[in-house]
Amino acid sequence: MAGLSLQCGDCGAALRTVEEAQEHAEISGHANFVESTQAVLNLVCTACGKPCRSQTEVDLHTKRTGHVDFADKTAEAAKPVVLESGSKPEMMDVDPKEEMQAPEVNQQLLEELEAMGFPRARSVRSLFYSKAENLEGAVNWIVEHENDPDIDEELLVPASSLKPALTPEEAKAKAQELVERARKKKEEEEKKLEREREKERIRVGKELLEAKRKEEDSERKRILMYRKAEKEEEKRARDKIRQKIEEDRAERRRKLGLPPEEPKPADQAAAPLAAPAAARPADETKPVQQPKAASKAEELRSCLRSIKQSHKDQDAKVKKAFQTLQTYVGNIGRAPQEEKFRKIRVTNPTFQERVGDLGGVKFLELCGFELDPSGEFLNLAAQSVDIGVLRAADKELSSATTNPFFGVL
Repeated sequence: MAGLSLQCGDCGAALRTVEEAQEHAEISGHANFVESTQAVLNLVCTACGKPCRSQTEVDLHTKRTGHVDFADKTAEAAKPVVLESGSKPEMMDVDPKEEMQAPEVNQQLLEELEAMGFPRARSVRSLFYSKAENLEGAVNWIVEHENDPDIDEELLVPASSLKPALTPEEAKAKAQELVERARKKKEEEEKKLEREREKERIRVGKELLEAKRKEEDSERKRILMYRKAEKEEEKRARDKIRQKIEEDRAERRRKLGLPPEEPKPADQAAAPLAAPAAARPADETKPVQQPKAASKAEELRSCLRSIKQSHKDQDAKVKKAFQTLQTYVGNIGRAPQEEKFRKIRVTNPTFQERVGDLGGVKFLELCGFELDPSGEFLNLAAQSVDIGVLRAADKELSSATTNPFFGVL
């Protein structure tokens, strides 16, 4: 099979043509090249079209750009290597009039090959075609081509094909030129990659802005729905409070013996609560019904309401007083035979702070307590204990403690 690439024996790099091998030799100083049946790897990035010759180049390109998809076009780009310097005179298109001469080779290696027993013609061919810079490379070429029919014939090549050797200054200038060319090529690739990255940043930025706008719209809708729900909840709470006020008002009228209020039409809702006496019909001058005598429960409720209204700015203290009174009443209701529950020292500082200073003594007297002649104790005689009154007192205290509208209306 014909050679598909040239492989550097020093570093293993695969090269497509003799020109690439020459550039590689000038840059790296390597000169041991052999033909290889393995084609140079040609992996093309599907995103930007960048060709990569090795897996190392693929990894570097992926690291720089993030591209991971590559198409293997090695078979498409594989072509036999044309060894221009290795072509034989018989195979070249040689002008018959052109002068032919023996090629110049490394005289020291030529002498060493002759000393090893190789014919001069074979040694010259080996050094010329292999471009070997050491004895081992020349010997390898001889071994590979020892069956060639013209291996021992004298080698003559056109004089024009023999390029003069470069001086050290020319070789250095050529190397610098190649390095500069590689640097410019790398800069162009970097600029192209930077443009691709800029396009990607712009695209990602637009996507982020669009996502942020959608999130803000969603948040705005959520806030509007939340505010609407809050307003509906506030409306239900106001309706509930209004209904509770109406129920408390109806309950007070019922307990006072007053007739229930007649519902007002919607078109008269804003009318005055009471019309002037002159505007009333003559047949409405009926005597006002007198309310019934207040019951014991109403007296207890009135006492508690008076305490609440007299100390409007001391809600916590009033609530504490009601709870203390409820404790006294509850203890007696559960154990009326216990004398310690039916006797309260009114001169006790704690009692005065919690109950006495707010007028709670009157409430206890309504429950049946009496102040002794010394004025130091409140006593409830065993025969004066009225369980019904105590239950009513406990109920009124519970209502006064739990009802937020107690004493307000």
